[in-house]
Amino acid sequence: MKLIILTQYFPPEVGAPQNRLYELALRLKSKGIDITVLTAMPNYPQMVVHKEYKGKCYKYEEIQGLKVHRSWIYVSKSKSIIPRLLNYFSFVFSSLFFGLFKLKKHDILLVESPPLFLGITAYLLSRAKKAKMIFNVSDLWPESAEKLEIINNKTMLSMATKLEEFCYRKSALITGQTQGIVRNIKTRFPNKHVYWLKNGVDIKFYDVNKSSKEENAWRKAKGYSDNDFILFYGGIIGHAQGLEIILNAAKNLEHKTDIKFVMLGSGPEKQRLVALKEELNLKNLVFYDAVPKAKMQEIITDINATIVPLKRLDLFKGAIPSKIFENLALKKPIILGLEGEAKELFIDEGNCGLAFEPENTEDLIKQILVLYNNPELSKQFGENGLIYASENFNRDMIAEELYEELKKL
Repeated sequence: MKLIILTQYFPPEVGAPQNRLYELALRLKSKGIDITVLTAMPNYPQMVVHKEYKGKCYKYEEIQGLKVHRSWIYVSKSKSIIPRLLNYFSFVFSSLFFGLFKLKKHDILLVESPPLFLGITAYLLSRAKKAKMIFNVSDLWPESAEKLEIINNKTMLSMATKLEEFCYRKSALITGQTQGIVRNIKTRFPNKHVYWLKNGVDIKFYDVNKSSKEENAWRKAKGYSDNDFILFYGGIIGHAQGLEIILNAAKNLEHKTDIKFVMLGSGPEKQRLVALKEELNLKNLVFYDAVPKAKMQEIITDINATIVPLKRLDLFKGAIPSKIFENLALKKPIILGLEGEAKELFIDEGNCGLAFEPENTEDLIKQILVLYNNPELSKQFGENGLIYASENFNRDMIAEELYEELKKL
């Protein structure tokens, strides 16, 4: 079986779709599938093409036995709509051009959406390469773009909706990252096969039995004491997360001098939030730049709990932020600022932490203090999280289940 994975995002970039697709590709390759990846020159989330790829229109490389073809992409740090669209469409056209001339015939083409516009390339390449198309939806576009007010132009939204529906109709299989996404698409397209392709975690990658000396390495290097209660946010610092709530909680907890906040990552909102930190004169909150996945264990091992917020939108009731999984694998309790599917799975069913009402600073502070005052409860949440992730979101199991779906095609 020969499979093309078409995605704008792939390692060495750091991020949720990059890690998810890379881990999935490796596991499918181990089952004998011939994997080819067609992706962009790495640039995300800093929006700067990595040094070794600069000035190149095309580059071929192999990563852990995966054949990776990279094509040119327009990159800009501007947040306005025109540079964003140029970023998306530059890769749409460059990936189509090099895909047509560099790739041979394949059995299946799996495309990652968003960006939705990559569906244009996926459809044309699938026809040219005689491949059945799988449309993998990790976020519902253009619905998300409209509700987050990223795109307000009605004509553009209408055209994007027509493209979305076209891609669904032309797919041999539609996969959704959450049950909410799957239900949404099934409701609109009851005759299409829509499959829940979960996100998950490589349980074997994480070592929860590190010595106490190793556990304290990052904490000591950054100047924290063994008694500090460290609350962590790690991921994209963007619009959807509503991260002001963490800064406001930090301001309200200044009197608890052993409670510290760490925010790690990059994104379009980071500059504004760093300025807000200075405005609030926060001494108990520090921003750090994103780090490679291999270094995340060292950090998460040394924190006490992770905050996972999103804005209070109906859109996010079906969201499952990927940052949840590695924290569960490392026995860290989560403080979850979501309603809907994630809360039902990880709080109500898995008992992996506490939930607060999205965008409610007082409720977040309340849950922080519950964990702060109950170390045994925090420990139990951590134990529950590892068990729940191992039984329900193990990447080996996820890949095995998808492999069976691919064989049906």
